[in-house]
Amino acid sequence: MKFAVIVFPGSNCDRDMYYAAKDALGEDADLVWYQDTDLTSYDAILIPGGFSYGDYLRCGAIASTSEMVQSLHREAEKGTPILGVCNGFQILLEAGLLPGALLRNKDLKFICHHENLVVQNNRTIFTSEYAQGQVISIPIAHGEGNYFCDDETLNQLKANNQIVFTYQNNPNGSVADIAGIINQQGNVLGMMPHPERATEGILGSEDGLQLFKSLLANWRDSYVTNA
Repeated sequence: MKFAVIVFPGSNCDRDMYYAAKDALGEDADLVWYQDTDLTSYDAILIPGGFSYGDYLRCGAIASTSEMVQSLHREAEKGTPILGVCNGFQILLEAGLLPGALLRNKDLKFICHHENLVVQNNRTIFTSEYAQGQVISIPIAHGEGNYFCDDETLNQLKANNQIVFTYQNNPNGSVADIAGIINQQGNVLGMMPHPERATEGILGSEDGLQLFKSLLANWRDSYVTNA
């Protein structure tokens, strides 16, 4: 399996994501500069955290206007798995690939520590290696991670089982404790916590590795089915 790790100006978690795919998972991965917009040779796309364009305007707003995001839209329509973490989640929201918005944390402070998440939907290509309702430990590091959407959108997310992860102890004020959501097609996941920082025991948790293993398992199943 071959992963593309998108690098925007200001990305700072790209190496974390690269090593999660390359070393912890043991698959191929490339760091792809945001101006290199041909993603057709990749089996999955990872959008890392950081401060794209220095978080000017709104977090992810400038990045969402790039040609790379146009490529992401094309790949999403094709069904290519896309994972956006932290700033990557912000970019997906600003680009309209996922619904809702991310606001300042409820206490207006940057927070950085491990948080317990509850797996709300294990029937996705990102979560099939987890158990339904499993509690996992994944680190967070953000100042604008307060997920918000209107009641109509929230009802749609619930009805379509698009809420994938929730916080056990909501640290940032997100509506319905939301930590991660998926699109209706099921191939675009955005989440604030950093699974790539929880792929080895030395990092304090290996719970994030199951997300990458889920992608690999589903890719293998798809590859065998289509062979």
